[in-house]
Amino acid sequence: MAKSFSFGPFRLDVEAGILFRGAEPVALGQRAVALLAILLKQAGSPVAKDALVEAAWPGQAIEDSNLTVQIAAMRRVLDAQAGGAAWIETLPRRGYRYVGPSVVGDEPYSAPVVTTAAGLQLPEKPSVAVLPFQNLSGDPDQDYFADGMVDDIITGLARIKWLFVIARNSTFTYKGRAVDVRQVGRELGVRYVLEGSVRKMGNSLRVTAQMIDASNGAHIWAERYDRSSDDIFALQDEIAVSAVGAIAPSLRRAEIDRVKRQRTDSLDAYDLVLRAQLDVDSGMPAQVTRALVLLDQAIALDPAYSLAHGNAAMCHHCLFLRAGLQETSRAASIRHARAAILHGQDDAAALTLAGFSLGMDGHDRGAAFTAMETALALSPSSALTYILGGVMLGWGGEAERAIEWSERGMRLSPLDSWAFAAFDAQAMSHLLRGRYHEACQAAYRSVQANPAHSITYVQLAAALARLGRLEEARAAAARVLELHPTFRYSRQFKAVNCAPALAETLGDALRAAGLPE
Repeated sequence: MAKSFSFGPFRLDVEAGILFRGAEPVALGQRAVALLAILLKQAGSPVAKDALVEAAWPGQAIEDSNLTVQIAAMRRVLDAQAGGAAWIETLPRRGYRYVGPSVVGDEPYSAPVVTTAAGLQLPEKPSVAVLPFQNLSGDPDQDYFADGMVDDIITGLARIKWLFVIARNSTFTYKGRAVDVRQVGRELGVRYVLEGSVRKMGNSLRVTAQMIDASNGAHIWAERYDRSSDDIFALQDEIAVSAVGAIAPSLRRAEIDRVKRQRTDSLDAYDLVLRAQLDVDSGMPAQVTRALVLLDQAIALDPAYSLAHGNAAMCHHCLFLRAGLQETSRAASIRHARAAILHGQDDAAALTLAGFSLGMDGHDRGAAFTAMETALALSPSSALTYILGGVMLGWGGEAERAIEWSERGMRLSPLDSWAFAAFDAQAMSHLLRGRYHEACQAAYRSVQANPAHSITYVQLAAALARLGRLEEARAAAARVLELHPTFRYSRQFKAVNCAPALAETLGDALRAAGLPE
């Protein structure tokens, strides 16, 4: 099969698993990419359903509706071009056929078409994913409360050293979807799935939870809880302990106690942090500025709230790197990071965010990795620790360790919203080691994961330039300046304390791509 197919305004990079419309990546899942690749390869000819299923779900028996859903997603994307949905023709009881603009493919290659999450093997440890709980309150504005409850349950479970826990950024991709827990188990590579619902009416809470064996769909444990919302922290711990007990009934008391941890005494501060979290995670200047209003209120209510400080540090880090490299933003990032470490010795998330700010903005990687390693001692399943640690290792020139950490983070959270950062770490590390093809593939995946983040296009421009694909490199460089008009790579390298060897390698490539020094 060709490495890529061009048709109309689209180009499918088969090897990277990304569809582009012009220079922009299009949001299309890996299964839909696999289906589109085989349809384009056999353009004008019918492709049987069985062949399509084998391409996207190798070795699996699935319902026809799964194929229908993926074809519909593909048609929606293609319909960005007038009439594009009609390019995929349905052949009743036979399959589908591509009948759109002429297809041009480049030279063949021997790599597989795509890699799907379904190929993940179960870890040696017991493994669990906690799905978003349904909000049954009848008020969509209460979603954040149900999400926060699940987030805390995941955090508690992740503190159990012998348990492999998928991060919330991956499990929350299933929010609002009717899912088959057996499919979730295959896609995330886990044995157990915890799901439930939350109904909050005034000060009253009703929570249901159930643990399911994803290998066979069997229910292992189920419970209903009626509580006051004042008891939310105790309830979250109780659900986490019950879930662990269902997996290992002989669990030692000391292991159960690890679920419990110090939290804020202020429910109002907790509520403010929950409301801010989505904007914090966006990594976009406008959103983090909005989040800081809520986080500052939370810190005013509880000056020792470590997670509020950790999130504030991340917000100021974003403003520093993406909104003008202002010294006031850098200083605020470091100040909140130190407060998070001071008050958060029992909070892996706060230590992770604080460590990242100290390493990236304070240029103190020793202190940063002390915080990161403490976080991993508390929570061995902390995907974000591995991902952000991988980014720091990448900029520090520790290429192989950066790749190892970022890959481990992605295994703990295969669908993570921070995936772009993990792929960035891999791209710069492969580039430093002269593996330009691998660097390009990782950069493409980073762009696909977060096309709004300028640094993803920086890595892509450098990798393409090193491969001699200068026209594409200049297009990626132009996108960097669209997203970040004041970008100057020498200033950016200095801001993140880029390792000299990496700065030289990246700088030469970015200069060739046309980015200003």
